[in-house]
Amino acid sequence: MRMRARVQNSLDSHQIALQTNDNLHAIEIAPKSSGFGSSVNGGELLFLALATCYCNDIYREAAKRGIVVERVEVTVEGDFAAEGAGATNVTYHATVAAQASEEAIRALMQDTDQVAEIQNTLRAATPVHLGQIEAIPV
Repeated sequence: MRMRARVQNSLDSHQIALQTNDNLHAIEIAPKSSGFGSSVNGGELLFLALATCYCNDIYREAAKRGIVVERVEVTVEGDFAAEGAGATNVTYHATVAAQASEEAIRALMQDTDQVAEIQNTLRAATPVHLGQIEAIPV
């Protein structure tokens, strides 16, 4: 899978385009009240990515086991101590209600933690590189 996220921001405009392979879609996030930037910060979106990944993967892994999941709740929390500092104390908590025994649900949850791609990306400390840059004087 090839993924892409694009943000285009200018005064009172914040547009987001997301793409996985050929599936292109958008989400709406308002600009900051100042008009520039996003009303949500990168840390919030990072934690949302962790929560979303685990939630989606629970359903994927449950389907493989023939478990019907009725509800998933995921909360991610952690700390950013200072500007430029990476996150610390990142922990997530999950609740899954499913048509299975408690033991089967717990096994599903533990196994899903081991295959959740965003969690594994952070755990592996994946390098991030600044690619091509373009400066436009106005």
